[in-house]
Parts: sequence; C-alpha cells; structure tokens
Amino acid sequence: MTDTVTLHTYFRSSCSARLRIALHLKQIPFTSVYVNLLKGEQSSPAHLVINPSGTVPALVIQRDGEAPVTITQSLAALEYLAEAFPEQGPALLPPASDPESRAVVRTLADIISCDIQPVTNLRILKRVGALGVDRAVWSKDLMEDGFRAYEAVVKRSAGKFSVGDEITIADLCLIPAAWGAQRFDVDLGQFPVTNEIVKNLEMEEAVKKGHWRSQDDTPEEFRITE
Repeated sequence: MTDTVTLHTYFRSSCSARLRIALHLKQIPFTSVYVNLLKGEQSSPAHLVINPSGTVPALVIQRDGEAPVTITQSLAALEYLAEAFPEQGPALLPPASDPESRAVVRTLADIISCDIQPVTNLRILKRVGALGVDRAVWSKDLMEDGFRAYEAVVKRSAGKFSVGDEITIADLCLIPAAWGAQRFDVDLGQFPVTNEIVKNLEMEEAVKKGHWRSQDDTPEEFRITE
C-alpha cells in the first residue's frame, strides 16, 4: 500500500503534465510541490537533492516501512506507474504478450520526448537565444518536424487514441506537447490523425485535471475560467 505520493511539478512543464495526467488516470492521490522554474527554484540546493538534473518533474513514492523511491525522469516514472499500479485505471502499456504494440507506444513517446519537447525547454531556449537565433521560429520548425514523424507512425496504429482505443504512455506525452504546439503557433491541422487524437484526449477528465491552466500554481491570468 502506498503511503504518500509526491509530485514536484511546475504548471507549464509538459513533462510534469505527463505525470499529473497519469496519476489522475490511475486515481492515485498525490501531493504537489510547486517548483517555479522562472524563479530558478529548480536550481536550489534543496531541489537538487531531490533531482540532481535541476529539472521537473520528480516523483517521490513513500511506502510503509520502506525507503522512499524518487524518479526524476518522466518516462521512467510513467513506466513505474504502469508496472506498480497495473490494476488501477488504464494499463498505460499494451500487454506483455503484444511486444509489437508496446514498441510502437515507446516509439511514439520517444518522438515526443526526444524530438519535440526538448526544443520547448526553457533551459534550451535560453541558450539558443544567446546565440542570436529567433527562438520561436527555431522551436516551431523543429516541433513541426517532430509532429510530422509522429503522424507518419501514428496513422498506422491509431484508434481513438495513439495505439488503439486505450490511453497509453504515448498519449500522456502527446497531449502536453500539443499544448506546447499552441504556444509556438504550430498548426496541428497539418497532422489530421494526431489532431483527432488530441481532440479525443481533451475530452478526458484526467486530462482536464492535469491541464497546465488548471493547476494551483498557474498564474491567475492563465487560469481556465468557467
């Protein structure tokens, strides 16, 4: 039995959003610790003890009588949730008896995590800007390349969601990336299968709860209002 689950998060972090949505899908109660990236709190000595990379998220699981488990990479944390809580909510991965579909899920998740998300990362954007590059144009071009690759793969695997009709780790990576695409004026209409999956995901209650505009640390000007 899990005693406590703590998520170190930032409202606009797409990697944090992956875990917020997963925890809501799995109906796992958790406490949020807010790390303000704009104020540099991710580089504080206290946070670096938890996450030596100086990033978010960090997922900390404290079980009865055991040392806490701290996971500081979102994909590793998603796989942990899939394996540690297999009976709660969606499985997040196809069954082990279907290694081909599991490989597709991981391929799609990696396209987001390796080709799309990094070019929206605040730390990366600051360094690109220092080189005199137009950060917005640079990010948009590379994001479109990534979504083009996602579309090419997902059109062969999609049902209601990215791989069939159940939400998987691929979808948990996709929806925050779609929110990031909006920030950089990427038109997802170029990628019709991906765009339809995003629309389906946006109807899910767990996605609404995990939305960057619905968090306790979301500034008032960005909050979703009824």
